[in-house]
Amino acid sequence: MSRSPLESRAALWSAYALVGVGAVLMLAPFYFMFVFATHERGNIFNMPPPLWFGSALLDNISILASRLPFWKNLGWSLYVGLASTALTLLFCSMAGYAFAMLEFRFKGLLFGLVMATLMVPSFMNMIPSFMVMDSLGWIDTHRALYLPGAASAFGIFLMRQFITASVPKEMLEAARLDGCSEVGIYWRVALPLMKPALGTLGLTTFIASWNNFMNPLVLLRSAENYTLPLALRSLQSTTNTEWGALMAGSAIATLPLLVLFIFSSRQLIAGLTAGAVK
Repeated sequence: MSRSPLESRAALWSAYALVGVGAVLMLAPFYFMFVFATHERGNIFNMPPPLWFGSALLDNISILASRLPFWKNLGWSLYVGLASTALTLLFCSMAGYAFAMLEFRFKGLLFGLVMATLMVPSFMNMIPSFMVMDSLGWIDTHRALYLPGAASAFGIFLMRQFITASVPKEMLEAARLDGCSEVGIYWRVALPLMKPALGTLGLTTFIASWNNFMNPLVLLRSAENYTLPLALRSLQSTTNTEWGALMAGSAIATLPLLVLFIFSSRQLIAGLTAGAVK
């Protein structure tokens, strides 16, 4: 039974209204975070709370910098995020290419073991990871944050699925006939075709590294080496938390991710769905 034009229009506007309400509820915490970042601590807890921007942003940033090595913490977060992203893209693309395009002994078994690690809860790795990092002398160093997870099971699975669906084996065979080595085929032929999946994996890896709190909490000791989430958490206390400064630091930490997501959301969705249909 077909709907009348009036009913179709009403259903469309109802859907728009529902999406609009959901968007407002989702964006409200971000909006208030940026608003509170521009107000003093005393104003934040007024009833009603401030609904528009104030003039205390620079004061809050000054308080933040006086209580924390904030800009150094921001730099460490950027360094760890970029290093983690670069290594993950390299190792996961290599492993995904091997599992998708090469034939070797125990290939299925090894891929199954990689996938099995996805079922292990992350908290079960904390104590073994700490013991390994301690034995290597990597406690309170940033390499302990990005080297152990450089070849993630999710990244290997994503790259393998994308390569299987989107990289033609005939092109690789033609390169072999032309005398290209396996490393050359991977670097010159396969890697350029992986750009959508590489973009998606890079985005998810950087965001996860930027927001990572538990690993720095377990592995880092000195405030000079803290990454941004851990540094901001250390600013909180039970009696004298500068909430305006904390909101300013949270806004500065969130702003790069918002900009990154706004300009790359299409790339993220395209990369996740590119290998869904062969």
